[in-house]
Amino acid sequence: MDYLKIPKQATEGKLSAGTMLIAEPFLTEEHFSRTVICLCEHGDDGTVGFIINKATHFSLNDLLETDTTKDLHVYTGGPVQTDTLHMLHRQPDVLGGNKIAEDVYWGGSFEVLQLLVEKGDVDDNDIHLFLGYAGWSVGQLDEELKQGSWLIGACNSRIIFDTQDDDKWKDAILSLGDGYRHIVNMPLRPQNN
Repeated sequence: MDYLKIPKQATEGKLSAGTMLIAEPFLTEEHFSRTVICLCEHGDDGTVGFIINKATHFSLNDLLETDTTKDLHVYTGGPVQTDTLHMLHRQPDVLGGNKIAEDVYWGGSFEVLQLLVEKGDVDDNDIHLFLGYAGWSVGQLDEELKQGSWLIGACNSRIIFDTQDDDKWKDAILSLGDGYRHIVNMPLRPQNN
């Protein structure tokens, strides 16, 4: 069954902020099946990242209980602290934040964001909001990598902000190179075919 083999270099690598985790094709765990996660922190205190391809049914107007002309969609960042709001963006000159990857910033001023939203001067393609986050204790993610649960790539501004949510998982896999092309069309549960 060579066609199911995943090249080893995609499951081994140095984790750091800016690493993109791509769920392996048969990962069926409820929160992480077919997800793409941008890691924003990895170190002595553990790992934090955000699922970039699972939209919620909430918008920023819903969360702030306002009715502005411009609204932003909100994503499920992960199953940890789902009562917290986080942001990835590519407007550091306006919002601030910490650089995670080329043209990808984490955090920043929510006060400035609210002013931009009220003015209608914000674009969904530049800012993504997340309820909660994906988190791992020290060593936990390394174990999941050894088990083959994740492929490793680099966070990519185009995939995060410009790619349709339904296409992000496939595009993230394709960003790893032609050796991964066969993975994108694998069924989640091949035993059901």
